Amino acid sequence: MALKGVAAPSRLLLDTSAFTHLRGGDLRVAAAIAAAKTVLLSVVTLGELEAGARLGIRPGDNRAALAEFIAAPFVAVRPITPDVARIYGRLFAELRRAGTPVGVNDIWLAASAIEAGAHLLTFDRDFDRFAGLDATVLSAKG
Repeated sequence: MALKGVAAPSRLLLDTSAFTHLRGGDLRVAAAIAAAKTVLLSVVTLGELEAGARLGIRPGDNRAALAEFIAAPFVAVRPITPDVARIYGRLFAELRRAGTPVGVNDIWLAASAIEAGAHLLTFDRDFDRFAGLDATVLSAKG
């Protein structure tokens, strides 16, 4: 299944909301992952998911599920590199000048997707503010 209006991307970067919806059984996220050749997680997303797992009611189960997902052969964790940092700086400045601030972690994720040449999958409408970002923003209502 391709994402609505988008050919199946070979590189898919998940944000925290996409992974959370996957764990909740969202078939759209599962289908997008199945269609992608490589699924990427930014270390920023990894940090958010680790925090969420530790704060949840089943931290052991949540962390085990995250570890199992990361261990899949088609999943890669992307670091913050100097190139990602340069893109982050550009995006941050553009958003600030436009008067459309976005959370810092979302800017890091957008920069990571751009640098990796990946399609970002999210449920967060803030990503609509990034000009030129290849992304699909899904509705939580399906």
